[in-house]
Amino acid sequence: MEFTPLHFLDQPIEVSFDSPLVRLKTPPCPDGFTWEGQDYRVTEKLSEWTDFTRRGRMARNMQPQHAAVAAERGSLGVGRFYFRVRVDTGQVFDLYYDRAIKDVDDRLGHWFLYRELSEIRNL
Repeated sequence: MEFTPLHFLDQPIEVSFDSPLVRLKTPPCPDGFTWEGQDYRVTEKLSEWTDFTRRGRMARNMQPQHAAVAAERGSLGVGRFYFRVRVDTGQVFDLYYDRAIKDVDDRLGHWFLYRELSEIRNL
């Protein structure tokens, strides 16, 4: 299956899980989410990937040997977990969990609806 971006959204969402999370900072694909007051149920996880790129000043504050390890595993407050999902409406979305620490009282990270995709159908 191939997909092309349809709408860039990058908006915060609330996610739900059918089972309690074991690790909050390395979550699995959510079972559902709420966006703009509408509930969506994930019917299929199409793919998943991670991005542990250090951005901004975080990219310059680590020794090279440590940065190489962090690029594979992530480090405190750095990293995004992406999920491409099909939902109960038939739409396909990319979601991500950004584990960046916003401040001392907001350390858990946040979920975002990255974009809506359209499936490319080959004839």
